[in-house]
Amino acid sequence: MLEKTVKVGDKEVTFRSSAAIPRLYRIKFKRDIFRDLTKLEQSYKDKGSKDFEIADLEIFENVAYIMALHADPNIPKTIDEWLDQFEMFSIYQILPEILELWGANLFTDIEAKKAEAPQEN
Repeated sequence: MLEKTVKVGDKEVTFRSSAAIPRLYRIKFKRDIFRDLTKLEQSYKDKGSKDFEIADLEIFENVAYIMALHADPNIPKTIDEWLDQFEMFSIYQILPEILELWGANLFTDIEAKKAEAPQEN
């Protein structure tokens, strides 16, 4: 389980990534976080695109919310209430932090699985 605290507007927000995130995301949003994050990361890396599509912004909000909720179960229970506590902020400042946290968690999981795999003689 990995955590990262990021300044969102004028607030410090802790995000947590663990093996529970795909399940929590699927239960809350009825979507596959792996597909959504792949799409979001592609949109972010696409140098020809200056702005995110509405669907990409929604994915970002959902992922940020579920990771924040995973870190702090006392945050508002709806994404609208959670987002309402922030001033305007740039997705371009927060998204790289979330993608890095997600990637680090996936790398940690892969390395752990490799270590657990039975060794052939």
